[in-house]
Amino acid sequence: MGKLSTKLAAKSPEFKNLFMGQFPEKQLKAGNSVIYYQTLTDFDFIALKIQDPNFGVEALIRDYDLIDDPEILDNLTADEKLDPDKIKTLKLIKRALQLSAHVLNQDKTQLVGQLWGRLQAFPQSEIQTILTDAVQSKSEIPRFRPLTASLTTPDGKLLRTLTGHNHSVSAVAITPDGQKAISASDDSTLKLWDLETGKEIFTFTGHYSYVNTVAITPDGKTAISASDDHTLKLWNLETGKEISTLTGHYGCVNAVAITPDGQTAVSGSDDHTLKLWDLETGQEILTLIGHDNWVNAVAITPDGQTAVSGSDDHNLKLWDLETGLEIFTLRGHNNWVKTVAITPDGKKAISGSDDKTLKIWDLDTSQEIFTLTGHHNWVRTVAITPDGKKAVSGSYDKTLKIWDLEIGKEISTLPGKRYNNEATNILDITPDGKKAVKIWDLAIGKSISILTGYNEWVNAVAITPDGKKALSGLDDKTLKLWDLETDQEISTQTGHNDWVNAVAITPNGKKAVSGSDDKTLKLWDLPTGKEIFTLPLEAYANTGHKGWVTAVAITPDSKKALSSASDNTLKLWNLETGQEIFTLTGHQGSIWAVAITANGKKALSGSEDNTLKLWDLETGKELSTLRGHRGAIWSVAITPDGNKAISGSWDNTLKLWNLETSQEIFTLTGHTYRVKTVAITPDGKKALSGSDDKTIKLWDLETGKEIYTLTGHQNWVRSVAIITDGKKAISSSDDKTLKLWDLETGKEISTFIGDTSIVCCAVSPDGLTIVAGEQSGRVHFLVLEGD
Repeated sequence: MGKLSTKLAAKSPEFKNLFMGQFPEKQLKAGNSVIYYQTLTDFDFIALKIQDPNFGVEALIRDYDLIDDPEILDNLTADEKLDPDKIKTLKLIKRALQLSAHVLNQDKTQLVGQLWGRLQAFPQSEIQTILTDAVQSKSEIPRFRPLTASLTTPDGKLLRTLTGHNHSVSAVAITPDGQKAISASDDSTLKLWDLETGKEIFTFTGHYSYVNTVAITPDGKTAISASDDHTLKLWNLETGKEISTLTGHYGCVNAVAITPDGQTAVSGSDDHTLKLWDLETGQEILTLIGHDNWVNAVAITPDGQTAVSGSDDHNLKLWDLETGLEIFTLRGHNNWVKTVAITPDGKKAISGSDDKTLKIWDLDTSQEIFTLTGHHNWVRTVAITPDGKKAVSGSYDKTLKIWDLEIGKEISTLPGKRYNNEATNILDITPDGKKAVKIWDLAIGKSISILTGYNEWVNAVAITPDGKKALSGLDDKTLKLWDLETDQEISTQTGHNDWVNAVAITPNGKKAVSGSDDKTLKLWDLPTGKEIFTLPLEAYANTGHKGWVTAVAITPDSKKALSSASDNTLKLWNLETGQEIFTLTGHQGSIWAVAITANGKKALSGSEDNTLKLWDLETGKELSTLRGHRGAIWSVAITPDGNKAISGSWDNTLKLWNLETSQEIFTLTGHTYRVKTVAITPDGKKALSGSDDKTIKLWDLETGKEIYTLTGHQNWVRSVAIITDGKKAISSSDDKTLKLWDLETGKEISTFIGDTSIVCCAVSPDGLTIVAGEQSGRVHFLVLEGD
């Protein structure tokens, strides 16, 4: 208990309530900026206010907002105002709390880990004092503390994460005043959000299937959504109530656009039609018939009189919205048309297709003006700058391209980084026409910055009317709010450029090795969390894996590592020199798992080809193949005596094997979905498995019977590791958590919450340090304290 906690403990609840709620504001208004600053850099105050059920993290964030309140600042003299350095310190703390708000709202015990994971790279003495006091604070349960700043830091562009959806976020739209946003999700709901606080205002329920898109009327009071349940719904954004349901389509509704006057909307559907709707009455005005396949996209001209639609029939059609008649068909694409946009003058349209091209069309003559080629995969999104002179397209080839619409030429290519995982699906351009998310300078085609901090499919992006913030909807069920004006990050995130699939710690406890989808391995110094080198070394760049690195194991002498990859190979590496020793080939599919025997002489690998292979690590030769699974093998572990192994498979089972005879001993059944991970206790008598059924199971390897099931994860369990004493275990999951378990009781002890899915974990020999790899590419080095 800190000094402030001790003082307040002797006070009445009324006094404590007044102090926590009003003290910082009163001090600043009175010109006592030094006391205001001291209060907001006091860990004790921060912790007390977050833990107080009457306040919480958002109330605390508002205390920091006071330094930007013009009504307060205008009444302060020059010497009563904080100097720029102190303001910078307070803003870093505030931004850290904003980034952690969704976590702290879920679990207040995460405060110490969140602060250490975000702030320790900053040298300000007050920040370092906060961290020192935080680590000295008492905890009723063991806690995970990051050794490095491995969470998203507050000097970047990410402002906060909005959580609440139970499935992928498919679309977002921002109100014209820029203060609220509405999201649509595959969980069949929409949510209205306050962009200032990140708080959910309303949840709109009523759809019975995926909500595919949403649009907001120009007055910002109403939204219209389209769903796979064949309906559109009109929503009142002020009351959170459904106004009406628009029925008439006989297939999934994929697209919707609202006319500039806000009175009518046009929808496109899998039933091959478009429909025009009266938004005041909710009645269908007319049906536009002509397409021969699904309608995927629709855009309305600025005068509101015509619309352009794109379809899986490879065509676009121009429609008269007053008569409902087709004006003409735009033919030329050789595959599905997925996106369309209209220039501000209403004279041209640009379409994107799965034929990898874009086409510019003259809407007066129906003639194709240009075909834009250059993408190497499906074109899924296009947006036009407000001046109508340029367009930006996004493709599954992981790039955005800028095009000159007047001459039909590519200006530049904006290479996609795999933080956005594979492709650009939706994009938007700021009203001034100068920026597009990721963020690019459209005048010169140069990257200004990349909105990183996740490694998920970006399904939707919207930009506030002032061009200062962007809201993205992700496949991980969250939305992220970004600051488009913040200067480039000061601190640097160390780690991989893609998913970290595997981590292993050397038996001597001094180093760790990670493997990633970026096709590299990294060697780390365990006590400091510093990178030593990347494999392959630059001098041997041609010797590395040609696919994702999926698993890694280290020899007992800590001198070598064995990695497996999606290129169907394993590679043995010298960890002292960084050189590849040899490559092991023989599998006919991606290799997802590898383990080394206790004597370091043999290794066992598990593959997508449904087999395991036993290898001689001295010669690199295959010794035997173990067959029996009916699905890909994603995990293997070998007993300490080296005589047996256990494997986990996509066939929902585990199998125990005799490595001397290569014969199956028995099959362990109980999981209801894919088995992703397995570990064996130090005595070799039990095994722990994790599955996509969100559970962990402890097994008796002598009888093949399940001992008990550990529940608590809310998504797929990716990895398990057993602490050396065999009494506790660590698990990681797609629910973004790392959990500590008591294997004697089956109870959860503690949790650490990361920024993205935690894909893998390993525990040091002393059981005090945990290494965990994230989907984001970050590698966490965590100390287990208070155990």
